[in-house]
Amino acid sequence: MKWIKPSLYFLAFSLPLGLLSALTAQVQAQSYHPNKTWQISQTFKPPQRGKPPASAGGSTRGGSCLIGKKLITSLIPPEKLGLTFAQRPTFFWYVPPSQVKTAKFVLLAEDQDIFYETSFPLPDKPGIISFKLPESSPALTVGKTYHWYLTVVCNAQDSSGNPTVDGWVERTQPGASLSEALAKANLYKLPTIYAEAGIWHEALTSLVQLRQTEPNNFKARLDWRQFFKSVGLSAIASEPLLDCCTSRRERHGSLR
Repeated sequence: MKWIKPSLYFLAFSLPLGLLSALTAQVQAQSYHPNKTWQISQTFKPPQRGKPPASAGGSTRGGSCLIGKKLITSLIPPEKLGLTFAQRPTFFWYVPPSQVKTAKFVLLAEDQDIFYETSFPLPDKPGIISFKLPESSPALTVGKTYHWYLTVVCNAQDSSGNPTVDGWVERTQPGASLSEALAKANLYKLPTIYAEAGIWHEALTSLVQLRQTEPNNFKARLDWRQFFKSVGLSAIASEPLLDCCTSRRERHGSLR
């Protein structure tokens, strides 16, 4: 059965989820070894906590410059709140084909003042983009919740029709046992540890790093799909990861 594993690399994103799951179970059974089990474990487990304010919509409005029927999609849990341990986390979105090439990102503090604001060029093709808060931006404060917006700038003079998505990010701190586990973990274990702890931004970031480091790793591909499925994002799990984005104009609020 030496043909199975190489072939699956090409099938990981092309098969329907039901058929892919059945095929995965078959390969697991054939690959079992008493000292080495192969388990799909990248299911995100949201933390037990309150939901963000009702104003966090997370849905696209407008769309005059988007091509086709696909919408901007925020890569965040259904509750629209993502936890992070990072002072400056990375955010992810799916951006469909568009006639314009500029996006605007705004991060608001709890009092709704602008905490950070920037714009950056969009890539020429659709896919999953990422933006990491740069070192020049103020650090997120532990225990604070921030409201963010991403806007595709169709019309710079009239923003009412510009497609926009929003969500929330909150910085928290790991406990002693979790800190110890993270310190000992390698790149293969990090996504599972973060996902089980409910730390969204680092769970997704570490999965992206694993995908980029080993693009032909079949288990990494399956974990990726399982992770997206667990938060209702299966529709964009097959979209490409794009090299984007870097700030070109920044505005900082007062440090808090």
